Amino acid sequence: MESIRQQKVQALILRELGEFIRQKNNEWCHGMLLTVTKVKVSRDFSYAKIYISIYGPSDHNATLDVIKSHSKEIRYYLGNKINNQLRVVPELTFIEDDSLDYIENIDRLLKEN
Repeated sequence: MESIRQQKVQALILRELGEFIRQKNNEWCHGMLLTVTKVKVSRDFSYAKIYISIYGPSDHNATLDVIKSHSKEIRYYLGNKINNQLRVVPELTFIEDDSLDYIENIDRLLKEN
């Protein structure tokens, strides 16, 4: 179970990274729409899993690789934004959030029957 402090830090990271990725979206991933859907922070705030939804026609794995290649820049930006709230900026791990694909698959299966 997450503490209230973890929930607040997760919401803060979600808000800041969502804004930053929205700003850098055209520069990094042409024609793709990226959304930060969820953030999970470890109990000691040293690691954070960032779940990203990727919409668009091109390869999702390549887009996720582009985001991962910019992880140092993203962490630096996050450090500048949340330096008063946390002593150490968490190490970021980016994961594709495929929940929308899962929902579409269930919807398709229900329509077939």
